[in-house]
Amino acid sequence: MRELPPRARAYFWAVCALAGAVLVGSGFALRDATAADLAQVAILLLLLGAVNSFSTRTSADITVSIGFIVCLASVVLLGPSGAAIVAAAGGTTGPLLYKRVFNSAQYVLASWMSAIGWALVLGAARLGNQPEWRVLVAASFATVVFCLVNSLLVACIISLTTSISVARVWSGTLSWGTFTYLGYGLLGVLMAQLYRNVGPATSILFLAPLLVARRAFANYAELRNAYDGTVSALVQAVETKDYYTRGHSERVARVTEMVAREWGMREDRVQVIKIAGMLHDVGKLGVPTRVLQKQGKLSQLEFEAIKIHPLRGFEMLSEIDFLSEAISGVYHHHERMDGRGYPLGLVGEEIPEFARIIMVADAFDSMTSTRAYRQAKSVADAVIELRRCQGDQFDENVVDCLVAGIDKHGWSPHPEDFFGEQVDRDGRPMVQAAAAGAEGVREED
Repeated sequence: MRELPPRARAYFWAVCALAGAVLVGSGFALRDATAADLAQVAILLLLLGAVNSFSTRTSADITVSIGFIVCLASVVLLGPSGAAIVAAAGGTTGPLLYKRVFNSAQYVLASWMSAIGWALVLGAARLGNQPEWRVLVAASFATVVFCLVNSLLVACIISLTTSISVARVWSGTLSWGTFTYLGYGLLGVLMAQLYRNVGPATSILFLAPLLVARRAFANYAELRNAYDGTVSALVQAVETKDYYTRGHSERVARVTEMVAREWGMREDRVQVIKIAGMLHDVGKLGVPTRVLQKQGKLSQLEFEAIKIHPLRGFEMLSEIDFLSEAISGVYHHHERMDGRGYPLGLVGEEIPEFARIIMVADAFDSMTSTRAYRQAKSVADAVIELRRCQGDQFDENVVDCLVAGIDKHGWSPHPEDFFGEQVDRDGRPMVQAAAAGAEGVREED
């Protein structure tokens, strides 16, 4: 938990304290519960613990559990107090103790609020006495409340940890599962109906559809991992061939990500442009190795061979569907605002937004990296050079965003340093915690 910033730790304890208060109140409310009600609580607790063992990791930072289906069943069967008690078992997933505690706290609060929403729609009348349309409205409302509370609690702690706005975290990281969660959440209501009408044996029968739900999330995770593996393999191939720029793609991607956030780009698009930054030089696989590794000045013929690499990158990526949005950045990252770039000589805003950001990130890393044929510039000198070329070569707004990002976060070429020796644009050392959950080419020198 030490890696969390102070404000994120304060938020963590506030959420846990609120959930603890709900659990204490729920415990008192259940003192007069019947043996049948307590048996329902025990059965649902066991079932929630079982389905949480089916959780699926969708990324390095996010694990998806289908336990929310059982939580929504407890909302219908047990009311706010019982639902909160059952939801306390929702934190059995996660690699770290404090994450499991937070998972439990968010489940408790989401289930409790969802049960209140269910009761507001249906009132005190028994479920069996309600018309079907009203039950459907109540189920939908309770599911929406659960999803909103749960995702908001997660988005807030990610935002406090990474300094990314809550809206961007939600749109880029959590929004993909919203409709899936809503659809599967209604399974919880159906599960409660069968439990009430048929008996506890239906809990075992419901393991089958829960496993189907888990398989859907697992398929998403596998697809995402395949995407990441494709990108990593392409980058590794480029850097094996052009060893003078080892690490360049990763650094350009990191700068691109920083600039895109300062630009105000939505978080889902930030992730796409980060991939584009990572792959911007993939076309160098089509450039002769002797040209890439030449230490002296390039001849005109060799320079023409280098200039073809954006087209080669476009050709290589055009058949990969999930990279379609990144291709424009790869193809046009050597254009210039004055129209004297390549491959098409586009002018100003004719150049795609992704490309305008990548060209600045590319040049910045090129200038601040040591190569065999010259020493690296300081961050301050690189910023001066970018400023000098604003309007002619680079988009002025993009350069402003880069400078603002460096002023705010500093810059370190080594992302693995949690507390690294970073410097601002004037070359002064900065100490900054790396965010949880978050990469020029030779002919430009």
